[in-house]
Amino acid sequence: MLRTLLSGNFTMQQIIAQILAVLMVIFLILPFHEWAHAFTASCLGDKGIKERGRLSLNPLSHIDPIGALMLFWVGFGWAKPVPVDPRYFKNPKLGMAITALMGPVANMVAALVGLIVYNLIYFNVPQWLFASQSMVQPSVLWYFLSFYVNINISLAVFNLIPILPLDGSKVMFLFLPDQAVNFFYRYQNIFYIVLFMLMMSGAMSGVMSVLTGWLGNGLNWLAMLPFKPFVG
Repeated sequence: MLRTLLSGNFTMQQIIAQILAVLMVIFLILPFHEWAHAFTASCLGDKGIKERGRLSLNPLSHIDPIGALMLFWVGFGWAKPVPVDPRYFKNPKLGMAITALMGPVANMVAALVGLIVYNLIYFNVPQWLFASQSMVQPSVLWYFLSFYVNINISLAVFNLIPILPLDGSKVMFLFLPDQAVNFFYRYQNIFYIVLFMLMMSGAMSGVMSVLTGWLGNGLNWLAMLPFKPFVG
């Protein structure tokens, strides 16, 4: 993401706002994403989650340095995966799918909160303090919230891609026979390499743009519901 900013004609406000948004995602939202996995697994019966030290919002328990750098560079990154033991689940495949799904849901919740904060400020603060998109020079706050929301939506969509090690693969496994699931795990290192190459080449940008647009429109519609009386 910063690669795009630094290669184009962007203002210092935009660069500062994006750096702040990415730092917030790394130190608050990625831990929230992983905590959602851990909390869900714990609720579904995994008794070892707490002992593994991941039932926490402490960033030090979750941050992966390479994943954080990738988030800065290309806009898609990761934290340290939460080790989950599906043997504790009554239905291991269903339990893993639900646990995996809660990570992207956490990002959707974070994006929705950002959109609601945007609307709260937009409809209650003088516009010279919080510029709208139609104004010539939006404020740093507007840029920050825009980047923050977009990063969370992108992370939600990215993590739902059905490729190992992403969360979407565990959701996909719910609908596959065990033999197919074993095949994916047997060659998971190859899938890691394929995913990394797709990320670095930008080959997923077109599909990601469409999917993030759909999700963004849906979340924006939800965030606007409490403010309908103030519109028009």
